[in-house]
Amino acid sequence: MDEISTYIKDRILQVADTKGVSKEKFIENLNQKYSNYRGLSKKSAPSAEVIAEISTKYPDVNLDWILTGRGEMLKDEPQTQVYKLRNEHTVKHQQVPLYDLEASAGLVQLFQDSNSVTPIDTISIPNLPKCDGALYIVGDSMYPLLKAGDIVMYKQVHDLPNDFFWGEMYLVHIDMDGDTYTTVKYIQRSDIGPEHIKLVSYNQHHSPKDIHLSRIRVAALVKASVRINSMM
Repeated sequence: MDEISTYIKDRILQVADTKGVSKEKFIENLNQKYSNYRGLSKKSAPSAEVIAEISTKYPDVNLDWILTGRGEMLKDEPQTQVYKLRNEHTVKHQQVPLYDLEASAGLVQLFQDSNSVTPIDTISIPNLPKCDGALYIVGDSMYPLLKAGDIVMYKQVHDLPNDFFWGEMYLVHIDMDGDTYTTVKYIQRSDIGPEHIKLVSYNQHHSPKDIHLSRIRVAALVKASVRINSMM
């Protein structure tokens, strides 16, 4: 029993690595003490409450993999994924505007004056955190958690970097030597210093990158993602 329990807790810690957050923060987010996941304490069985917390806060994680090691860590095709901060309130009904980033003048103008950009549609999903808008994403930096064509719903960040929640997923618009691009990344503290942040991809083929805060034009916290599966 002890050996199996150790494997379970090891797999729980592996989820933290995959999410791009520290093991200590990940365990604390499950309302647990990190000391219970180190050394000999790892031999104790995780409680049912821990499994329930994982199911609620990380619905893309395959609980069968957590408990038995069978299958893949992440579920094959999550439909709607909600990224909810602790104690964050949800809105029972809201109409979230969906924008076409290519048809607009870009993310900076959209965030600075959203009234000047006409949404292509609205999205209504009950009991989501408050969202400012939604966009289709491109690229594979967050694959397989997010795929090109998925929709991310976001809440704009107005005070950088004071409003960052380290380890969470963000939509960011970056200026790199005159070239600009929009991407979705986990944002972590940089080892270089407080004037930098580290951008971390979910896709292990993309290396983390430290950038200066001045290169970030605008940013938004990703609150939910939507994947539409079509049968051809």
